[in-house]
Amino acid sequence: MPKVPSPPSAAVPASPDTGALPASYEAGLQELEQLVTELESGQLPLDQLLGSYQRGAVLLAFCRERLQAVEDQIKVLDAGSLKAWAAE
Repeated sequence: MPKVPSPPSAAVPASPDTGALPASYEAGLQELEQLVTELESGQLPLDQLLGSYQRGAVLLAFCRERLQAVEDQIKVLDAGSLKAWAAE
């Protein structure tokens, strides 16, 4: 049976490098907005497009987790019930 050559390992990384997490929610949001702008421009090469999309997914998850953590802290501070703001 003929042996089919496997693709080069450099072409398909086993685990893509998505970089370190940002230092803050604001830094993550800023990087995410920049990635979205680059992705929407349509000017990225295909390989870079995939990497940028993966990084964006990591940043989105990071920002969502930070927001959820803050919301959970607010609920604890308000004894589990958020109070509606009333103008005086």
